[in-house]
Amino acid sequence: MKKKISIKENFDDKAQKEFINGAKIAYETIITDFSDNDNKLVASKPLLSKKIHDQFEDALKERSKKGHYAEITFIGVNSAKIKEFKKTDKILNVTVNFIGEVITCIKDKDKKIISGDPEKIKKIYDTWVFSRDTRSNNPNWQLVDTLT
Repeated sequence: MKKKISIKENFDDKAQKEFINGAKIAYETIITDFSDNDNKLVASKPLLSKKIHDQFEDALKERSKKGHYAEITFIGVNSAKIKEFKKTDKILNVTVNFIGEVITCIKDKDKKIISGDPEKIKKIYDTWVFSRDTRSNNPNWQLVDTLT
């Protein structure tokens, strides 16, 4: 019986390419969900560890309390590179450096701009750590840390 090679045994070039493609989608989903105007995490919730979800929720509650909301247009990911990957027991952690472009601003309840510029593309630099239990049948990764 031929042994199936998968992420469980081997985080090879092919697995890394697949991971980066998924990480870019996750990055856009999370950034957009966090920065949209409803101050709620909906689309990104399954992509976030409990720790990160709680941190993001706290930031959104603070924004809401002030009567602020965000507007964002996600332009794209210029670069997503694996900085390192480490397997500890059965948990694989992958650190990724992202360079993205967004148009974003924060507005108050009267639609007055508090920060950002709704006309200007801004480069954002993020280093995120994704994690996955290699024994799990669930192919999804979770964001477990932000290092920016």
